[in-house]
Amino acid sequence: MEKMIETKDLNYQYKTDENKEEISALNKVNIDIKKGEFVVIIGHNGSGKSTLAKHMNALLLPTSGKIYVKGMDTGEEKYLWDIRQAAGMVFQNPDNQIVATIVEEDVAFGPENLGVEPGEIRKRVDESLKSVDMYQFMKHGPHLLSGGQKQRVAIAGVISMKPECIVLDEPTAMLDPSGRKEVINTIKKLNKEEGITIILITHYMEEAVDADRVIVMEEGKVVLSGTPKEVFSKVEELKSIGLDVPQMTELAFELKKEGIDISPDTLTIDEMVVQLCR
Repeated sequence: MEKMIETKDLNYQYKTDENKEEISALNKVNIDIKKGEFVVIIGHNGSGKSTLAKHMNALLLPTSGKIYVKGMDTGEEKYLWDIRQAAGMVFQNPDNQIVATIVEEDVAFGPENLGVEPGEIRKRVDESLKSVDMYQFMKHGPHLLSGGQKQRVAIAGVISMKPECIVLDEPTAMLDPSGRKEVINTIKKLNKEEGITIILITHYMEEAVDADRVIVMEEGKVVLSGTPKEVFSKVEELKSIGLDVPQMTELAFELKKEGIDISPDTLTIDEMVVQLCR
C-alpha cells in the first residue's frame, strides 16, 4: 500500500525567547502513514503532536531528518505547492481559517487560488458542502453558524482543493459535545466514503476509538503505536504519562481489579454490555 506520510529520524528544535536555550520538540520520530488510513495522534500538551502535524504540511521544516508527503521531501522548495495540495490542514479555531463573508465564497477561496476554472470551482464547492452536510447553508454568513458548523465549513474549504490527506490539529478542542460529534462523524465519512487519508490530533480519547491506528507521543517521541484496542489496553502505561483512556476501558480496568473477568481492551458501551451480559 502506498505511503502517504513517512518520517525518518525527524528532529525539530526551537529556541525560547527568554534564555535562548534550544528545546527539542521532536526527537527521532519514525512513522509511516498509508494512503486511506485513519490515524489518531494523542499526547498531552507539549508532547510534540501539533509540531508533527505542522511538518506534514511543510508549515515547519525539520531541524534534521526527513519527512516525505506522497514521496515528496518537504525540505525541497520545488515541492511546496504540491505538498500543500496533497495534505490539507484544519486547525483548532475555525474562525482563523474562514476568510469570506458567505459560506460558498469561503469554500471557493482555495480552488480560486489554485487557478481552477470557474465551472469546476462551482462543482467542487457544491460537492464539498454536500460531503460535510452544509450544502443548505451555502448562502449563509459564517458568523451565523455554530462552532461545529463553522468547523465543517473549514473542512469543506480544504476538501474543495482535492487533497488526498487531511491533517486535523485538535479540530474539536473549542466545540461543545454536539459540535464535536458533528465534526468527528464528518471526518469518519470522508475517510470511509471518499478514501481520504485522515490524521487527527486530539486529546479526547473517545475520538480515537474508531481509528485504524493510534500513535501516542510524549516529550517529542513516539512511545506507543497500534490499534485502539492494543494501545488503550495499556491503561497503567498511559496513566503514567498523564493520559486518560476511553471511559469504558477505564471501567473494564477497575472491574478487572475487583476480580470481575472483563477484557481489558473493551472500548465502547456496546462491547461492555456484551461482556457484562456473558
